[in-house]
Amino acid sequence: MKPLRYLRKYFYKYRVRLLLGVLFVASSNLFAIFPAQQVRDAIDLIKERLGSLNDLEGEDRQMIIDQIGHEVLYFAFLVIGFAILRGIFMYLMRQTIIVMSRHIEYDLKNEIYNHYQKLDQGFYRANRTGDLMARISEDVSRVRMYTGPAIMYAINLVVTIVLVLTVMFTVNVRLTWLVILPLPFLSYLIFRVNNLIHHKSDKIQEQLSNLTSFAQEAFSGIRVIKSFAAEKENYTWFKKETEDYRVKQMDLAKVDAIFFPLMVFLTGLSAIITVYAGGMEVLAGRASIGNIAEFIMYVHLLTWPVTSLGYTTSLIQRAAASQQRINEFLKTKPNLNSEETGYQEFEECITFRNVSFTYPGKKIPALFNISLKIDKGSTFAILGNTGSGKTTLVQLLLRVMDPSGGELFIDQTPLPNVNLKVWKKRIGYVPQDVFLFSDTIAGNIAFGQIEKVAETNHKVINAAKMAAIHSNIEEFKEGYQTRVGERGITLSGGQKQRVAMARAFIKEPEILILDDCLSALDTKTEAQILENLETLKVGKTTIIVSHRASSVKAADHIIVLNQGEIMEQGTHQELIDKKGLYKEIFEKQTKDDLV
Repeated sequence: MKPLRYLRKYFYKYRVRLLLGVLFVASSNLFAIFPAQQVRDAIDLIKERLGSLNDLEGEDRQMIIDQIGHEVLYFAFLVIGFAILRGIFMYLMRQTIIVMSRHIEYDLKNEIYNHYQKLDQGFYRANRTGDLMARISEDVSRVRMYTGPAIMYAINLVVTIVLVLTVMFTVNVRLTWLVILPLPFLSYLIFRVNNLIHHKSDKIQEQLSNLTSFAQEAFSGIRVIKSFAAEKENYTWFKKETEDYRVKQMDLAKVDAIFFPLMVFLTGLSAIITVYAGGMEVLAGRASIGNIAEFIMYVHLLTWPVTSLGYTTSLIQRAAASQQRINEFLKTKPNLNSEETGYQEFEECITFRNVSFTYPGKKIPALFNISLKIDKGSTFAILGNTGSGKTTLVQLLLRVMDPSGGELFIDQTPLPNVNLKVWKKRIGYVPQDVFLFSDTIAGNIAFGQIEKVAETNHKVINAAKMAAIHSNIEEFKEGYQTRVGERGITLSGGQKQRVAMARAFIKEPEILILDDCLSALDTKTEAQILENLETLKVGKTTIIVSHRASSVKAADHIIVLNQGEIMEQGTHQELIDKKGLYKEIFEKQTKDDLV
């Protein structure tokens, strides 16, 4: 139960609903006891009146029969009335406790999702996406079963046992002990069977997760599967997974097939014991026939709460395990400070001072002793081959991670002391690995904008034109309302790249970062976008990252990275005059383009 203590704040938040729920549970059980007493009185009264009929004849006999009919009708209406009142309170009980659990589920999911967004990239490297999804869906659902059904059944169990046993012991102590004797065994057996069911259910959920992940990966990579003509092999793997799922489902079905007959048998056994023990008490003169009927009804009232004890215990165990998993994530603190305080200006420059970075688990640093200065309003370029550390440098600037050594400064303020939220709002970033959401093209371009940008909004169209994608979008049947599919699967690599650029351009950022995003474009389109950038970057700080010299030659300052170190830096002409690595790259790529 210790992990579940975390939920106390939610129970306090919804304390009014919880207290009303307890009240409605007690009221519901109270109106369940009254009918049993009415049935007892009715049977004893009928037995007494029928016994007096033997000495009567004619009109007196008929009068007694009529009285019995009226009294039976009276008791019937009382029982129906109590049943209706009980039903009303059961409805209110669910409307308070079960609805409370849905509110807690809503709050907990939002809390987890909000916490996920605060965690840094290292957290996502260390945890699988499937596991993150399971904790916000499956685990929260199990916790909800504790905050709703488990609590409701537990309250119902306590209230029912207290009320019913109090009445039963008041009526006949000996008969009460005989009647309740099988109930603990019934609860224990159901507890064991429930544990078996839940164990098998967990295995099914695990296999279902594997099956879903396999299918999702197959659909996402359908182009690769088809290009390799691997449909048959892929189907064979999928069939194996589904067969495993079927076997586990059949195992659970067998246990389910035993569970319900067992419960009915044990419930019926309690009723038989009640009739037998009650009959013995009637013969001994310690009880009436009405008491037997009354106790049978009490046994039925106790059966479900006692039966649910095993089920409720199992729900609590599962919820505790799930809440423990949730707590582990909620206790995880981001390595990066992202408080909404700190320096918020950018007036002069961005400075790297002896910055180094080594990825966790690696020995060789991705960046080593980097010192550079990016003036506000300038165009700064980073050139280098794959693995030279270009993207790592940009990630440090975005403060996705902090350097292993050295410092970054915004003006004269260390980057960790800068308001991270405000800093990122200044930046328009186009990553090398483009991610598009399963939305319309217009929705993807307008992503992150406060205002709702419709298809006809000139900002979307202007951004698309700047990214040289407008004419391609107009060729689609639905234009800007074309849905791009999961991860933008309906678009080509170059189209996705340009949509991502438009998404950065529409933001009108103070700092524009293009991280090797021109690599998927042809030379003509690249030249067009670079020409458009000349207009867009006026008054803005532009950082162009590329392995193609043609993309960076117009920059105010260029650095050449190689294996995490700055080999050369200067303007295009200065670097050409040095006749070093930059000139070698430029001449080689120029010859390749001519060929």
